[in-house]
Amino acid sequence: MRRFLTFCFALLLSAPLLAAEVGDDGLHKADWMRDTFKDLREDLEEANAEGKRLALIIEQRGCIYCDKMHKEVFSLAHVSDYISANFFMVQLNLYGDTEVVDFDGEVLSEKNAARKWGLLFTPSILFLPEEIAEGQNAAQAAVALMPGAFGPGTTLDMFTWVRENRYDLDNGEDFQRYHARRIQERDNGSAD
Repeated sequence: MRRFLTFCFALLLSAPLLAAEVGDDGLHKADWMRDTFKDLREDLEEANAEGKRLALIIEQRGCIYCDKMHKEVFSLAHVSDYISANFFMVQLNLYGDTEVVDFDGEVLSEKNAARKWGLLFTPSILFLPEEIAEGQNAAQAAVALMPGAFGPGTTLDMFTWVRENRYDLDNGEDFQRYHARRIQERDNGSAD
């Protein structure tokens, strides 16, 4: 009996946090997601005021990959904590009808915004820079796109790569090299 209780306790300690609840719209609702009016220009201003990076996460009801990300990746404390501390995340529904004001001023539904931006897969995360040139839409301005479900290491590396402005190739490195270096560091035990 003692071994069984020890096993159960160890299993409980190694389990990820509870996954985000699912809202009435069928989408997962994580604590780090912001409920905004979906005026992306205002969202960018607010993100900058908080010292965070704006990112748009596009999901859909019944998406098995969205579910996988929320249960296996976003539920991990170190991933969730990093996103919460460094990103202003706005969720959009791939088939939603809520109005979005794009950076170029166009007002359209979530589903039409996703079409305009050429997004086909869920989850997709568009990472935005701190400043957006006049007339650009979200897809044109994005510094990176994470299309689909990835494991915790790749996901956290992408968020970190964006947060540290490593996409600026004059001062950084492309994501593939950064990610390969981070994998090597983790394998050698030198990564945080």
